[in-house]
Amino acid sequence: MDSVTVLTAGHVNWDVTLRVDRLPEPDGEASIRSQRQSGGGSAANVAAALGGLGVETGLVGSVGDDDNGLLARRELEAAGVSLGGVRVVEGAETAVKYLLVDEAGEVAILGNDGVNEAVAPADLEPDRIRAADHVHLTGQRPDTAAAIARIADEAGIPVSFDPGRRLGDRDYGDALALADVLFLTDREAAALFDGESIDAGSDRIVVVTCGADGAEAYAPDGEFVHAGFDVDPVDTAGAGDAFAAGFLATWLEERDIDRALAYGNACGALTASRDGARSAPTAGAVEDVLTRRS
Repeated sequence: MDSVTVLTAGHVNWDVTLRVDRLPEPDGEASIRSQRQSGGGSAANVAAALGGLGVETGLVGSVGDDDNGLLARRELEAAGVSLGGVRVVEGAETAVKYLLVDEAGEVAILGNDGVNEAVAPADLEPDRIRAADHVHLTGQRPDTAAAIARIADEAGIPVSFDPGRRLGDRDYGDALALADVLFLTDREAAALFDGESIDAGSDRIVVVTCGADGAEAYAPDGEFVHAGFDVDPVDTAGAGDAFAAGFLATWLEERDIDRALAYGNACGALTASRDGARSAPTAGAVEDVLTRRS
């Protein structure tokens, strides 16, 4: 069983990105300016970004045995991601997401789920989870997320969780309760904490991303804020995943929340300034941004 620094778990997709002149209104029409294809899915995006930052990373997820699944796996392997935990489902289709990106970089998503949630609790390999130094969960089946979190927690392995935009539609209570680091957008945080002040509790960190306004972290020892970096957005898809990868890569090594927020914001900003959810930068590019804008 391969030992990795971070094991991510969740969706593995194939993305078709359509750049349009505007996001269409109901009964409206938009013009397609360009089209590109690449891997996607939050767990896969974080894994690929971590690989680009030099972190040994593995992935738990599922794809079909179709061409899109093959392309997704090849791209992840090229990023250095260990795919021993990725289930290939025979005769099934890999999830495909169509991302509409307007001229301001705003994104709307259409798609099918395919087999990106084919990993059930019974399919998990506990030894693979226990071989990681850290486990990062993203949106997926709630029972699978909870099972992974329990295995990691019982083994003393820290868990981070980015439940994503379906947080309000799914019961992630068990996984949320075991998360040592919780990643939320400002909208998700407002919904989860019912508009009240964020309470991280006595033993976890809540990280809130605020788009162009940077990010905040709430921890037992205080609150931390980083204003982010000014960029001209090209495509914001995957920027949150790049942020999470940058934050984790720094936090796991340095245990410095201020530094982790800055690093995560630099990763997110650089990704938003480029095409595609898999455009996360290298460690050198991030350090260049931090040095020039410190």
